[in-house]
Amino acid sequence: MFPLKDTEPTYSTPVVTIALIAVNLLVFIFEASLGERTRNLFIETYGLVPDYFRFRAILTSMFLHGGWLHVLGNMWFLWIFGDNVEDLLGHGKFLLFYLLCGVAAALGQVLTNPFSTVPMVGASGAIAGVMGAYMIKFPRARVLTLVFILIFITTLEIPAPIMLAYWFVIQLFSGIGSISTHMSQGGVAFFAHVAGFISGIVLIKVLGTRERYSRRRSDYY
Repeated sequence: MFPLKDTEPTYSTPVVTIALIAVNLLVFIFEASLGERTRNLFIETYGLVPDYFRFRAILTSMFLHGGWLHVLGNMWFLWIFGDNVEDLLGHGKFLLFYLLCGVAAALGQVLTNPFSTVPMVGASGAIAGVMGAYMIKFPRARVLTLVFILIFITTLEIPAPIMLAYWFVIQLFSGIGSISTHMSQGGVAFFAHVAGFISGIVLIKVLGTRERYSRRRSDYY
């Protein structure tokens, strides 16, 4: 399943979401401009290596990606769900929320695979937090989703909580399954997704929403 758009309206311009997408894309374009050896050194320096843990790398690794599909997929999910969560929190609080989710996601992956020597990169942990918050705060939203059924492709409007809960369960069981494999060889950071998603659910309750947003939501519904 791949989300195309959601049905939830927004009431403000998502300037932080747009800025985050722009920064991630610019950093990746810079990565792509480097030679292979220099690019690998760049990722090793600024990616998060659990076996050589550095707090600085938690932040820098959130803006690195391993390929065009990686960065474009992440930025698409951020665009679909980020504007609504930013609208709910406000710009400054949303940026704090995003970064905290990214930190929680990185720590979650490090704790489950502390001796990995493979650099961890990507914004997917922080974006998972955005998805967790969206699931809790927009229970009536629906997501127009591209669905692959054997050789057929169709679109369906799926309730957002169902789609996002399904995504979370897949990440959780994939993470559990990866424990029995040689995790130090790299791959998808499933536990970063799990930790990010859960942190998003918790943080959206802790940080609270804008009063004016709550009033508009009441009028809307």
